Amino acid sequence: MKKYIIIISSFIATSLWISACSSDFLNVPLQGKPTAETDPNLPQNLVVGVYNSLMTAESFGAEGDVHGIAFVSATNIISDDADKGSTPSDQQGTVGVIDDFTLTPTNLFVQSLWAGHYNGIAKVNNALVSIEQSTLEEVTKKRLTSEIRFIRAYYYFNLVRWFGGVPKILRVPKDALDANTDPIFQTRASSEDIYQVILEDLLFSTANLPLRNQTGAGRIAKGTAQSLLAKVYMYRKEWQKAYDLTKEVINSNQYDLLPNYETIWRQAGDNSKEAIFEVQTGQFNNSDFGVNTYSMFQGPRVGGKGGWTDLGWGFCTPSQSLVNAYELGDLRKEASIIFIDNSGKYKGTTLFDGFRVPSADSVQNLRYNYKAYHSENKNIESFLGNRDRKQKNIHLLRFAEVLLINAEAANELGKTAEASIYLNKIRQRAGLKALTISTQNDMREAIWQERHVELAMEHDRFFDLVRTGRAAKVLSSTNKNFTAGKNELLPIPALQIALSGGQLTQNKGY
Repeated sequence: MKKYIIIISSFIATSLWISACSSDFLNVPLQGKPTAETDPNLPQNLVVGVYNSLMTAESFGAEGDVHGIAFVSATNIISDDADKGSTPSDQQGTVGVIDDFTLTPTNLFVQSLWAGHYNGIAKVNNALVSIEQSTLEEVTKKRLTSEIRFIRAYYYFNLVRWFGGVPKILRVPKDALDANTDPIFQTRASSEDIYQVILEDLLFSTANLPLRNQTGAGRIAKGTAQSLLAKVYMYRKEWQKAYDLTKEVINSNQYDLLPNYETIWRQAGDNSKEAIFEVQTGQFNNSDFGVNTYSMFQGPRVGGKGGWTDLGWGFCTPSQSLVNAYELGDLRKEASIIFIDNSGKYKGTTLFDGFRVPSADSVQNLRYNYKAYHSENKNIESFLGNRDRKQKNIHLLRFAEVLLINAEAANELGKTAEASIYLNKIRQRAGLKALTISTQNDMREAIWQERHVELAMEHDRFFDLVRTGRAAKVLSSTNKNFTAGKNELLPIPALQIALSGGQLTQNKGY
């Protein structure tokens, strides 16, 4: 299967933005460049540019990171799902300190996440101006606006979960002076203010987007916005709203579970009936075009005796506690984790595409993230040879989570028996027996456990632990450096505080 994506030209992209003097995430337009009046294709091109911002993965660069290795580090590795992996010294100062909660405000990956998300937000804000000024039909304006406001909401949802209150930037600065003098660009709004932005954007999107079957593959649809909005309501404990919205998504008949869990993580599962929100990858200019190093960062790494062509750098290794979390017979365990042969019989590990990974004497770590693996056999999955940009869609929201959100909301509303219906539907696919649970608290614990194993290494576990108040208990049990009241959030990047002239305040404890 071939997938093609459209990339906004570098000329258009770079000519529309410059960095303001005071901060690297504020973009102001240059004079004399294309406008919606002079270029009728500009609004559509800018919307494509917003979609493309989801692939931003320059963790060591000025553009920043959205879904690259910094994202993996601050979602999976920071949680109890995974350890740093690789060799003990490799990226200890960037990834390792995130893993063991000794990071400081000067951490490069924290800065790159801030920059990447705000650069994406700036692209949304610029595109919104272009759409509004265009001569497009109103229905098209609303659809395009809804798609990119969803992405802005998603970016702010990540930011508020990582940092708490952050600058609320909803417009394009008029010029560098405006960017340097208006306090909104240099000071933190409250977490509640940011959540209101998220809610307003998602409510607009849900009201104006078509159903999935009325739009193209990979485009933001009504169900996408409804699902993320329900998730936001879950975080805010607005259970009735979360319950009602997930019911709408379920009853829309636009989505369903795939019969086989392992299919989700193969290219054949991209944009499937279970998919709700994925980062789209594919081919561009006769080359692989994916999220830079996402698969390579997490692939099996040569070690010990070596003697084989490795598949990556060996980071984000599934933890022993994750292995222990699966029940006996859970089909998701083998579909989520690559286990390296350590039997002493040197039989190796054969992956789904026939590739044989050697035994433990030749491999750096004992476990790897199967969900991040992309075959290099072009007859199995699309691959043109660029190992850093493999065509690996990143699954950010899928129908199984909608079912679990509905179950959690139902239980919190006192509908414990009803909650068991979707909980057991998830378990049935995993090859597990149905649970019979009578008390609300036991059901709550069962749903949290199911989220853990169903969504393992899907970038939610750390946030789940924080929102449910379990972060200190769970994470301090394996990492003594975790400090309650501090490590639930990342530090505000020191660079951003300096660029703001000290107007940005730091999070507690950093």
